[in-house]
Amino acid sequence: MNKIAIAVHGGASENYSFLREHQQEFALGLAKATEMGYEVLDKGGSALDAVEEAVGILEDNPLFNAGRGSALNSRGEVEMDASLMDGKDLQAGAVSMVRTVKNPIRLARLVMEKTRHVFLSGYGALELAKKYGMEIEAESYFITPYQYEVYQKLNKIETMEEIQKKKMKGTVGAVALDLQGNLAAGTSTGGISNCLPGRIGDSCVIGAGCYANNATCAVSGTGEGEYLIRGVVGHTISMMMEFDMPLQEACDYVIHERNKKLNGEMGIIALNQMGDFGISFNTEIMKRAWKSSSREIQIKLFD
Repeated sequence: MNKIAIAVHGGASENYSFLREHQQEFALGLAKATEMGYEVLDKGGSALDAVEEAVGILEDNPLFNAGRGSALNSRGEVEMDASLMDGKDLQAGAVSMVRTVKNPIRLARLVMEKTRHVFLSGYGALELAKKYGMEIEAESYFITPYQYEVYQKLNKIETMEEIQKKKMKGTVGAVALDLQGNLAAGTSTGGISNCLPGRIGDSCVIGAGCYANNATCAVSGTGEGEYLIRGVVGHTISMMMEFDMPLQEACDYVIHERNKKLNGEMGIIALNQMGDFGISFNTEIMKRAWKSSSREIQIKLFD
């Protein structure tokens, strides 16, 4: 039987008190996303289905910065980004500046499958969501007490110049391998607290925070999105593998060596057709979990 596998992440960043206080809940959230995604694969579902399911679960969990737990920009608004890519035929869908769609990752798939486009933003993405009857929530649904508290604190002390120069990070994502040997990747984010309105990070940029190609690997990124975009991190890892570099080596090279001049804080999860995982990050923590037909679930937050 062919191997199946899935990995998820809940963001790479510095360690922070909210994470330390809710370690068990974060671990349970990662476990649920991993197990539910794995169940899709185990029943013969596609890697694309598994990624959408896993990321959707993280979007519904208010602990994670995506969907319901999204950060608030400097206007106190939620703007969400997401993308999805199929390694079988390199089809992809992405959305940005989404405000009331319950699951941006599902909208990204709708863009991929129901239009000839790859990327829709703002009101155009919302119109597509409404046309196909996607779940819409009031803006209050996405604002959690924790994110509102962070926004209030930062909004009082950060100047516009500080906002323009601050580090931008906070993401969820997944990569999967199905029984047919197909790979898929998906990434979703609620942005960063007190950022400039309209800011777009790597999570919706194909080749940066999300990339999948059956010939090489599937990658989902997290961390400082501007650096993932500038380094075209997802696609670069894939290119390293095209030049016969092993998966983990390619991940480490891109995150630790190729990134030296930019010195951006980031992390990635990756997966190849053999069911090998690649995980690399240069931040204090990266919340992640993974499972395959030859490996029981592993969950790590700090090391």
